[in-house]
Amino acid sequence: MRVSRTFLTDMTIGGLQKVTLVDYPGKLACTVFLSGCNFRCPFCYSKELVLDQEIRNHPQISEDNFFDFLAEKKGLLEGCVICGGEPTIHGEALDDFLRKIKKQSFLIKLDTNGTNPEMIKRLIDEKLVNYIAMDIKAPLVKEKYEEACGAAADISKIKESISIIKNSEIEYEFRTTVVPGIHTEEDIVKMANDISPASKYFIQRFRVEKGTIDKRFETVTPFPDEFYKNIEEKIKSLFSIFRIR
Repeated sequence: MRVSRTFLTDMTIGGLQKVTLVDYPGKLACTVFLSGCNFRCPFCYSKELVLDQEIRNHPQISEDNFFDFLAEKKGLLEGCVICGGEPTIHGEALDDFLRKIKKQSFLIKLDTNGTNPEMIKRLIDEKLVNYIAMDIKAPLVKEKYEEACGAAADISKIKESISIIKNSEIEYEFRTTVVPGIHTEEDIVKMANDISPASKYFIQRFRVEKGTIDKRFETVTPFPDEFYKNIEEKIKSLFSIFRIR
């Protein structure tokens, strides 16, 4: 089901993971969850960061408290992962936020859905990000993409973001959460060909959890291991690094 892309406009911090060893490859980092998103992926289980009413009811972390935390961790943590929701919906507020983090000498990894190529380019050009992870939701076909993201999707912007990231000089990865009922093996092979050649591509297994935006995805049957083995054999040669998570 497709829904309108409404979201809160004020940038708020909806969560903070104080230490992560996996979200920023090779770095000890924290993860900052910004509230608000322009997609409504039906399998998403972070409603408190996506749906407006859930955001309003969810505790927020003040920017002052976050930067106090960063000051305490200077010399201990190496980087910050900025994710959501979708960080780039916040425009210049995100730029300012990243500049403040940079002033404290932290590396920044940005997680994005790629819907704002102009902003991605600006953040790269201004050296406000050191690593970008872009989610590829589905094959680059409008109807299929909109089924996966639950909202209107401008495929030309998705393609532009892929190109900008691949042609930048920063580290990057593309990744796809593979969801039963949305993706087929053929879809995944097509996605891989859509983005190759590329440095890194990761397939992420969908975890069945409570609280998905569409409740049908709380009870889906996961793909078997054989499904992922078949995919790996078909697409691993397209990328410098390919892994199934």
